Parts: sequence; C-alpha cells; structure tokens
Amino acid sequence: MGDRTIRAAGPVTVPLDPVALTAALIGADSVTPARGMVFDVLESALAPHGFAIDRFVVGDAPDGPVENMIALRGRGGPHFAFAGHLDVVPPGDGWTGGPWDGAVRGGLLYGRGAVDMKGAIAAFAAAASRVSSVGTVSLLITGDEEGPATYGTVALIERMRARGLTPDLCLVGEPTSAQRLGDTIKIGRRGSVNIWITVPGRQGHVAYPHLADNPIPKLVAVLAAIDAVVLDTGNAWFQPSNIEVTDISVGNPATNVIPAQASARLSIRFNDEHGGDGLIARITDLVHAHAPAATITARVSGEAFLTQPGPLSTLVAEAITRRTGLVPDLSTTGGTSDARFLSKLCPVVEFGLLNATMHKIDEAVAVDDLTTLTDIYADIITRATA
Repeated sequence: MGDRTIRAAGPVTVPLDPVALTAALIGADSVTPARGMVFDVLESALAPHGFAIDRFVVGDAPDGPVENMIALRGRGGPHFAFAGHLDVVPPGDGWTGGPWDGAVRGGLLYGRGAVDMKGAIAAFAAAASRVSSVGTVSLLITGDEEGPATYGTVALIERMRARGLTPDLCLVGEPTSAQRLGDTIKIGRRGSVNIWITVPGRQGHVAYPHLADNPIPKLVAVLAAIDAVVLDTGNAWFQPSNIEVTDISVGNPATNVIPAQASARLSIRFNDEHGGDGLIARITDLVHAHAPAATITARVSGEAFLTQPGPLSTLVAEAITRRTGLVPDLSTTGGTSDARFLSKLCPVVEFGLLNATMHKIDEAVAVDDLTTLTDIYADIITRATA
C-alpha cells in the first residue's frame, strides 16, 4: 500500500477492550519488518475513537519496506505522544499453543508480541478510548524496531517534522517492569556501537614463517589492549560502559597455512559520558598502534540519552502509585530502544509491562496487568493533556 491519511470517524461511546485488542494484534503475524494486516487492526480500533490515521510505507530491501503510522486526535497543546512498535521477533519453535493464537489460559494471554509490545499499544489505545483529552494525543507506531530500525522511528520523526508536529512529552511503551507491573520506569538508555576490525597478513607455509606475515598475533595484541581499557566507572544514573569482543574469525581450515587475515567484532555499550564517534576514534587509534594496516568499520546504533527526573517521570510515577501503590525505580538499564531517536524531539521515558517473557517461547502477559496498565495510561493521558 502507498501513503494514505484516513480521517477520523465520528466518536463512539464504547471503549476498547485492551485484552481483545491485544489478542487481535497478536493474531496478525508481524515479524519485522511489519506492514499490512497488523496496522489494519490498529487503525480499525483507533479511527472510531476520533483518531486521524496517517500510514506510510518507506524503504527497500533488505531493511524494508517498513510501514509506520501516526494516529492523531485533538489539536493544540499540550501534545502527549505514545510511541511503540508492532513488529516482533520470529516466534521460534516449541510453543505450547500457536504463537499467533492470542489465547488466554490461566489468566495469561499468550502470543508473540504480548508484552513486546502489542499489549502496551492495545492498553494505550484502550486508555485513549476512555478519556477526553484537552490537547493533542498521538500514537507513533513503527513496524521496524526489532530489526535494523532504518526505516522506522527515524522516518516517523521526519514525517512529523514535515507535518509540523512536535510532542511536548513522549511515553514509549517498552516492557520496563521487572518483578511487578509498575516497579520500573526507564529514564534513559546506554548507547551502542559495533566495530569490525580486520588485520591483514600474508599467507604462507607454517614451516617458512619468514616468507609470510601472520596477522593473528597482531589481532591478539589489539584485543588485549582493548580488553585493558576502562572507559569509566559509571555515574549517578548509568552503570559503567563496557567493551565486549563478540566474534573472532580467521577462516583458516588448513593446519599448515599462515592465514591471510584475521578479524574481530566488538560491541560497546556506553553511558552519557561518551559519544559514539569519539569511541570509534579511540578504538581506531588503539588498533592502529598495534596493527597499522588494519581496517576498521563501525556503526553507531544509538547514542546514550538521559531524561533528567522531572515533570514527565513524576507524572508517570504518580499515576503508577495511584493505581498500584508502588513507587517505581528510575532506571537506565537494558538494551537500546527507539527512545534514543525520540529523545531528540522532547522529554521521553519508557514504561510498560513485565519483561520476563519478551522474545521467549510462550511469551505471555497477565490479563490483570493489561487492565491495570490501561488504567495507568488513562490517568497519564488525562493529566498530560490537561
């Protein structure tokens, strides 16, 4: 499908059921990159509740095409945005039931994406269907968060800027809760860099090493120097940054051949004391000190960000406390999320369901948690748009 904007239908009085909507979204297979039917399901749920729907598809293979959606209700400020993704990781084998069944058993709703993060999207949609907002409420939904994120939230941000839309506050519905719904809010995330190192040599017979140039000792020296690096000791909000060697490859099947090259891959997770480009430059200098002819390629997956505790985190925390009695921890742990892009627009925090089963076989969400999350989101919408 191409770009299209659907005008909102007239308002209806029957609110959405978050459990039924989660099951319907699960039933639409949406392994990343997602498009089509899963967006049809969400559009059908939102449009009758006053949301104007803007769907657009961008990108080519191998990272695309990807579908994205901006659902908008109201006008003027304040503008409160919810961000999420409808794409999911592959289900894998061994499920007790079907990964796309959306079946309820023993108080749990099962299916791929139940907690990451179709359940939170359904809860926010249901919350929005219950409450009247004074300002603007939007849902920014991508089909490419679990994949390379090339044509997902970045494209959504470009679309919003082209339309002159800038949220005042943004909530990302990632599954942040650890032990109980509401125990954790993410106010930041570490950044991520992947680096590929290739050390060239000269192939030859092991009996005549003077006629060859073995790249492996150089690579070993490089990795030993990298392993000795201490980037920082952490700070008030972030754990220490770390560098991990994630792959070493020589590709030499022969026992009597000195290889022509040796390669390694690094993954760096870094806090807000660093920037991705600066870390790449530091590693490049270190590599070249031991292997001047080495080649380095790198990709910054996302920069670290921190939303200092303030009005947004307080708003979300107080809504959680009113509904659950918990006082949530403010955390920056875990992997990257699309909040790394959205943080450039406005203050952003993440709050959603329990993360215990995300990406696992038999991923499931408690039905009661979906109901409670809907109540919390309704409280947040009401207060954020007043």
